[in-house]
Amino acid sequence: MARRNLRKGMTMIGPTPGLRVKQLEVRTRKDSGRNRSRLVEVAIKQSNVTSPMRSSPLSTPSKHSRSPSKQHFWSVDDETNVADMAQPPIDPIRLPRTMNDYIREWLRHKEDLLRILLEMEAAPSPRNCTKCGKDGVYRCTDCMHQPLFCTDCCRILHEAHPFHRIQQWTGEFFEDSALHMTGFQLYLGHNGAPCPSASPGPEHGPSEGQRYKMDTRAGGMGMVEEEWEDIDEVPLHLRPPANSKYLTIIDVTGVHFVRVQPCQCLDADSYHRQLFQAKLCASTFEKPSTAFTFVVLDDFLRENLECGTSGMNYYSKLRRVTSNVFPHLVPPGINVDPDVDLDDWKYTRTVVMDGNFKAEHMHEKRPDDQVWLMDGRGFMVAHPPYQEYLQATPHITEKSACHNHRAISQANVSRGKLSATGIGATACARHGCFYPHSVVDFQKGERQLNMDYSLSNALGYNMTGIKNVLCFYDINCSYMKNLRKRVDNSPFLHIPSSLQIVPGIGIWHVHGHKQECYARYAPLFLPGSGWVDGEIIETLWSILNIVSASTRGMSSPHRQELLDFQMNDSNFMKMIRIVDSLSRKLKAARASVAMARDAFTKLDEAVSSENCQAWSIQEESALGGRVRDVSVMDIFEIQLKKAPTVRAVELELLEAPSQRGTRQGAASWITRGLGIEESEITLAITRKDSSKYPSETKRLAMAWRADRLAGTDADDYSAGMTDVVHHMSAVDDVVSGEEDSEGSMDEAADAVPLKMTKIAPLPLPSNFGIERCRAAGADELVEMELKLRIGQANDALHGLRIALADKAVAFRGVVRKATSYSMRTRAWQMVNSIDISVRQQAAIYKRCREAMIALGADTDTLTRFQQLQKSHMAIHTAAFSQNAHDHRSSNLPWFWCMDIPRTTSSKNWLTEFYRIHWLRAKAVKDRWEEEEDLLVSEFHWTMNFFKFRAKKWNKKCVSFKAAGLHGAACYAARQKAVYDRLAEQGASKWLNMSPEIQPLNQ
Repeated sequence: MARRNLRKGMTMIGPTPGLRVKQLEVRTRKDSGRNRSRLVEVAIKQSNVTSPMRSSPLSTPSKHSRSPSKQHFWSVDDETNVADMAQPPIDPIRLPRTMNDYIREWLRHKEDLLRILLEMEAAPSPRNCTKCGKDGVYRCTDCMHQPLFCTDCCRILHEAHPFHRIQQWTGEFFEDSALHMTGFQLYLGHNGAPCPSASPGPEHGPSEGQRYKMDTRAGGMGMVEEEWEDIDEVPLHLRPPANSKYLTIIDVTGVHFVRVQPCQCLDADSYHRQLFQAKLCASTFEKPSTAFTFVVLDDFLRENLECGTSGMNYYSKLRRVTSNVFPHLVPPGINVDPDVDLDDWKYTRTVVMDGNFKAEHMHEKRPDDQVWLMDGRGFMVAHPPYQEYLQATPHITEKSACHNHRAISQANVSRGKLSATGIGATACARHGCFYPHSVVDFQKGERQLNMDYSLSNALGYNMTGIKNVLCFYDINCSYMKNLRKRVDNSPFLHIPSSLQIVPGIGIWHVHGHKQECYARYAPLFLPGSGWVDGEIIETLWSILNIVSASTRGMSSPHRQELLDFQMNDSNFMKMIRIVDSLSRKLKAARASVAMARDAFTKLDEAVSSENCQAWSIQEESALGGRVRDVSVMDIFEIQLKKAPTVRAVELELLEAPSQRGTRQGAASWITRGLGIEESEITLAITRKDSSKYPSETKRLAMAWRADRLAGTDADDYSAGMTDVVHHMSAVDDVVSGEEDSEGSMDEAADAVPLKMTKIAPLPLPSNFGIERCRAAGADELVEMELKLRIGQANDALHGLRIALADKAVAFRGVVRKATSYSMRTRAWQMVNSIDISVRQQAAIYKRCREAMIALGADTDTLTRFQQLQKSHMAIHTAAFSQNAHDHRSSNLPWFWCMDIPRTTSSKNWLTEFYRIHWLRAKAVKDRWEEEEDLLVSEFHWTMNFFKFRAKKWNKKCVSFKAAGLHGAACYAARQKAVYDRLAEQGASKWLNMSPEIQPLNQ
């Protein structure tokens, strides 16, 4: 663009003494996308012109001399003719001014402009109506020069401008008001004049005796007339006209409540037609209560077409236009009694860190030519110190002992066209407010050195007296290991050594970690955290991502100011809504506390007092030592050994002292038989799942496997225990198990593998039946196979859990993210291959259970190893971990809890079951009790903060008045009124919610 403007401002010039003419080729790109080249001449100053040969100013560039290196020359003899020519004066070339030049010019006038804005807050002297000279109490902010009017003049002059915004003088400042408070009425028909056929009636002004409630239905900001105890929360200008009919009208200037008087002549049109003739579109045709101006409908269409604004976001903007309060940063630290002990758990600072890769920023063409207006004064960190820190701090790659997380794997990812691949921030983990001066840019990825700078700045903001911090981060299991070492080695970072930082991981991300990370870092096991999820910053990113795309190509200062404004607005909206948020959370916490106490009491009464005392000591020891060694929190996980596998059972049988009468090699013989049987099942399912026309290679491979199973393997196996085979009769088929119930496993699991593969049954005790084995004196073989079948069932269930978890991973990480046909095809091929594994493991388990029945397994064993149902094979993301938060409302299938021993002769499992549930039920109760205490305290702290801010603005108002700064005094009085109203709203909410509790401190 700069090149195009430069070319347009230049013309072909002639020779001038002392100047040298230079031809330059300028290339530009048209809007159509084509490139265009043109030669231009530039005059360059020359101190000594003595060259015998120089460029001819009279020559015209030919079509062959299109580059700056090809020039035409002329003789010195021609100089006399050129000197006689009249030469016009040549002005020096002016380059176009850039945006930064205009910003620098604005900075010189900044203080003066701010002074004018404050002066506009005050009323003029004398405060008279600009039309009649009476006492002026209203001013219109939409009229030019904001004229002052009396009540009558304001009403009359705005008959043609019914949707202007006005303000009313309170004696100290101008407060938002509405035209209906002046008695304004909108007349339909007769060119805006009153209808002569209408019966005259009194004009009703605002009545303070009638109370209204805000209508939150899909009509907008209308009011519902009824008695309401919270009427003081609604400002006067947002209350509709009392004792009269009104219409809620939506305009680009906001939401208005207008008294409407339709034409009542005999030939008058219907009400909705009269509204349409006045350029008002009614929401309904029968008794409309809401109407939209044509202007607002056209404006929404343009916003939607050009900016992609949704209807919800557009109406949210109109709500702000209707009632806007200027945002201000609020320093904490003044809402607590100075004599209070800040070491108490209630004053633990709770923060959450995270990165956002949507807020990208491209490289700039002129990075040195920047004008910073608010560098380091908002939420983004100051640019020069941060760059100095990055240059002085090397990035150390640390290998995580946990799973390969995205934040770690992308730490060194760089993109050439981007100067910033995203941003990282620290926020309040309880309410989601950004910490000032703690948002940093990523250069390559979410590296530790970036997040160290963010955390260090956040923990240096109003931390006087604070000794404990709860810090949530997605990868805290790796991040916190060497944090102190990195801080100590950097002169740019400072975190007091006396500050105790307890790491945590959000409830959603912790399930992507190893199993032990749940008990070590989940919010449920962090005393003092209350009932938080540690994921609130994700909701902040969803709002910030809307504008992140528009900041990609901005200059660095402009991008910083826009992001600061968005984060400042987010904090401000949370501040003015915090009373409603706290009251809503406190109601939920009180109900949850009662439920958690009841659940824990019932469980506590079901166990012995000795166990309760022992478990309480374990819990206290773990919570007290977690800062030094986080592994002590593993007591909240199951401590028993894993369920025995086939190999473990075989090893146990082989290492056990041989008893009299026991056949040598029987355990290995049965184990081999189980392996052959698994191969038969796998082959059968592979055949069933093969395509209708498999390739010759695949058919040959299956034929080889079947021939080997039917030949060498089966013959060698049958010859292994000839004495057993000799004493027992052969059977024609496998002993059938229980009948399949309704909803049992699919056909692949129900199929009989031996028939499909045409392989003779193996001479296993389960295939002969328990009666024939006893008759042949093979009781010990029955006992051996039963133990091995239990190990085989454990292996099958373990493989089934792994396959289902892989399927859940494939759905969430591959299928859902597939963006093309080829990617979706490969993704579903992966899912189908996992499905084959699921059916194989299910069929093996089904055969194991049939064998257990044939071997006479007792009721407890069959109760433990239940029958698989088709519904058990459904997968969801909760399959990742049996501690997933989804399990609180829904139960996983029984086999997800099968990885522990639970024999009938041991009570260890039952004790471990009660211990884990007792500890976790107590943790739930403790967190909810903490949440209730924290919310009550936060209610008091919030009210103290509002009162403090009101007093602070009142002091400023007094000092401004004494200094003669009337505009600044009016502005301070308006801010004081805002915080007074917030404090009154909070006190009213508290009394309505807790009438039995003492009122808030006045």
